[in-house]
Amino acid sequence: MKASRFFVSTLKEAPADAEVASHRLMMRAGMIKKLGAGIYTYMPMGLRVIRKVEAIVREEMNRAGAVELSMPVVQPAELWQETGRFDKMGPELLRIRDRHERDFVVQPTSEEVVTDIARQEIRSYKQLPRNFYQIQTKFRDERRPRFGLMRGREFTMKDAYSFDRDLDAAKASYQAMAQAYRRIFDRFGLRYRAVAADSGSIGGDLSEEFQVIAATGEDAIVYCADSDYAANMEKAEALAPTAARPAATQALARTPTPGKATCADVAALLGVPLATTVKSLVLATDKLDAAGNVAGAQVWLLLLRGDHDMNEVKVGKLPGLNEGFRFATLAEIEAHFGCKPGYLGPLNLKQPVRLVVDREVAVMADWICGANEPDFHMTGVNWARDLPEPDLVADLRNVVAGDASPDGKGVLAIERGIEVGHVFVLGTKYSRAMNATFLDEAGKPQFLEMGCYGIGITRLPAAAIEQNHDERGIVWPDAIAPFTVVVCPIGMDRSADVKAAAEALYDTLIAQGVDAILDDRGERPGAMFADWELIGVPHRVVISERGLKEGRLEYQHRRDSAPIKLPADGIAGFLQGQLAGR
Repeated sequence: MKASRFFVSTLKEAPADAEVASHRLMMRAGMIKKLGAGIYTYMPMGLRVIRKVEAIVREEMNRAGAVELSMPVVQPAELWQETGRFDKMGPELLRIRDRHERDFVVQPTSEEVVTDIARQEIRSYKQLPRNFYQIQTKFRDERRPRFGLMRGREFTMKDAYSFDRDLDAAKASYQAMAQAYRRIFDRFGLRYRAVAADSGSIGGDLSEEFQVIAATGEDAIVYCADSDYAANMEKAEALAPTAARPAATQALARTPTPGKATCADVAALLGVPLATTVKSLVLATDKLDAAGNVAGAQVWLLLLRGDHDMNEVKVGKLPGLNEGFRFATLAEIEAHFGCKPGYLGPLNLKQPVRLVVDREVAVMADWICGANEPDFHMTGVNWARDLPEPDLVADLRNVVAGDASPDGKGVLAIERGIEVGHVFVLGTKYSRAMNATFLDEAGKPQFLEMGCYGIGITRLPAAAIEQNHDERGIVWPDAIAPFTVVVCPIGMDRSADVKAAAEALYDTLIAQGVDAILDDRGERPGAMFADWELIGVPHRVVISERGLKEGRLEYQHRRDSAPIKLPADGIAGFLQGQLAGR
């Protein structure tokens, strides 16, 4: 490709609403153009990156035995109503109606459609296993789209779906996909971790996320440096303390804490460690009558150590809370505690609550909590002596760095990541809801066991940039760069020798199958170099009249701080070596 025939459109400044590096740099490098909130046009430079991502994904999916199809972006609501997701998915699901007032959705994912295909096409165990995949446009109506392609509303995703005869076979299909994902992310040339994950609203039991490591990542990744353990924050278990609960050493006391409504403030006032305080979180679950109307609420009090944070995913799996919970209203709190938030605790309640405590709190002694009275806390609180044992003890919290690893092989560390892939074993959640069955060897119908496997095609370039950039711009890995090599001739329009050498090198690279671009725009050296550093092409060759007289050209990798001079007649071979080694 020659730059004069391509479309190079760079900006000196990023738009004011570009908050993260990938958004700023993709806009400045002319890779994307905003059309609306969370909706972008992929410009020629950015589309080249996306097509390279797609090509690698497609090659590895085909290699793993998946078969490509393409499902509609607009899908009949009836399928989503069969699984209940038409109502349950919430406002992220874009619902539309056609001229006949029939309901449709704009797909955020395609479990329903692919299950409908399977129930029509798969009749016998002899047709299994099957794996269908697509690379297709998706839409999720994000409440607050932000960060460019990192959290847009319209995006491209690779989603694959496996169908098997039993759970063991489904797990085998899952492992095949998980290995294919590792090959895909290895080929991208990115630092990533595969971490155990919660399946969320899609459902299923066995699940892994693929996280690109980046300081700006929205997700916390938990891992053990001394073992293979890795999980996302929602999934990582905080082990129960091994030490027994100490004996009480303090008397229970009502202690003045004027104006101190947080654990941190109370600890500072009393001169004690934050870990000796206990925070109170009040939840509620609605009770329904026979007609499905709300007929009251059960109030729950959760106790966590003052320096710990509640993990909503873990809490949402507890008995009694696993059908959905909410934070209690101010009226509910005052009715049960006789006090506004800030001074709440398990003592002196006005009405009974269900008491659930974190494992750490269950073994604490002489702890501090709210007195259910403004400007007062209770100190020297102890189980059994001052209040009965809780209704339930469970892992309620996010892990913190230094916690023991669940595999017993060290301690946990935490780093940031960007989720770009996710694999699930779905089981029969969708096949049961949609009656997708096959006949086994005995001729009996059985529900299909399913798996689901996604990669964020358009999110991945943004994640790559978050991991690979500097003050000059993007630093692409070779595999997904818009161009791998840029040839930059200085004074090409003034020197026949420079023009001839540049075109000869470019022709040689193209003949060798190198994805090269020749910058024949006639730009000044500073502007030309700044463009390609911003765009992030990994390898740059500079041809100048002075260099040709010396028989040398300049080569610089995008990560290097300075160029090196190489013999002009050996540059093509040198580049082949560089490309082969990366």
